[in-house]
Amino acid sequence: MATDAKPSDDASFERVDWDALESEFGGLSRRQTAFLGAMAAFALGVAADVAVGGPLPLLGDPAPLDWLFRLTLLLGTFYVVLPLYDDPRMTRHYWRQFKRNTAAVISLGYLAVVFAVGTVGPTFLPRPELDLLARRQPPVFTSVAADVPTTCAGEVVNGMCHGTWQYPLGTNAQGHDMLHLLVFGMEVSMQVGLIATAIIVVVGTAVGTSAALFGGLVDEVSMRFVDLLLTVPTFFLFILIVYLYGGSLFLMILVFGLLSWGGVARLVRSEALQRSEEEYIRAAENAGASKAWILRRHVIPNVSNTVITAATLTIPFLILAEAGLSFLGLGDPTTFSWGQTIADGRGELAGAWWISTVPGVFLFFTVLAFNFLGDALRDALDPRSEV
Repeated sequence: MATDAKPSDDASFERVDWDALESEFGGLSRRQTAFLGAMAAFALGVAADVAVGGPLPLLGDPAPLDWLFRLTLLLGTFYVVLPLYDDPRMTRHYWRQFKRNTAAVISLGYLAVVFAVGTVGPTFLPRPELDLLARRQPPVFTSVAADVPTTCAGEVVNGMCHGTWQYPLGTNAQGHDMLHLLVFGMEVSMQVGLIATAIIVVVGTAVGTSAALFGGLVDEVSMRFVDLLLTVPTFFLFILIVYLYGGSLFLMILVFGLLSWGGVARLVRSEALQRSEEEYIRAAENAGASKAWILRRHVIPNVSNTVITAATLTIPFLILAEAGLSFLGLGDPTTFSWGQTIADGRGELAGAWWISTVPGVFLFFTVLAFNFLGDALRDALDPRSEV
């Protein structure tokens, strides 16, 4: 028998308490609480580093760039890794789509190794040191004529200096171990690619989604600023900064990060405009949800696939840009960049081919792997690409 009881006003859709929906710990979800705790620990670490001004227990003596890199890894953990972990069904779906591209799977494995070695390796390996007694040492299993200007650290047989496992990838003209140069070059490439991309993604996503959702004057001002930003010649601006302040990896990352987000903002705005017309957005608005709530809970999560794809295609551009600037002598002279190592060996290709070839090969495959990865993620994350 049907009941005549009416639903209470407190349970009506129009009176939804949106803040309570996402409230588990004083207005914050578990992930938000953990993120704020991690950020608080990060801030305490930075404050202690500034106050002490020297090595810290367990942290060493990190530079500002090291703190930025750790912050980038922190953001990636909470906004890329954990969402995939929390939604195993969608993660399995994305993986089934992704693994169809064999080249992308191989690229993912290669990039995982580069990331791990570039992140952890410099912690255990000493910085490359000058060793004039082992200059131009060939890689293991290769040899070079002993009359080439070199001090052979391996065996000399029939006038040929053979490689040794002491320097498995050889040495350069200054006696730097090429293996160490390669590992430290991985660190530089990962720092440039990931930190600058994180800045681009955060700023571009915030501007693009805000412009699409709020519209009107906010949209007009934001997009005109983006148009202005896209006309700024980032390369020549960085050359001017190098002339004024000298080459610095920190400044390079800030310049590219703060001046290269216009394209991402436009892409995100276009996607967000489509999402803002969906019924669930209109339902949330009619139920009294604020613009900020809709932006945080609906718009940004639903454009994240586009953002991730754009990020994976931005990283190789930044890595290649840093290598090119370092090759031209406009990079940070205190770092061991792949571009700088390639430049050091460009005049010695005849007698010491490995100096430029080894980092050049790794640079080529790293950029190629990110491009394969970006194409595969675009196909896997975008449902419109499915046949």
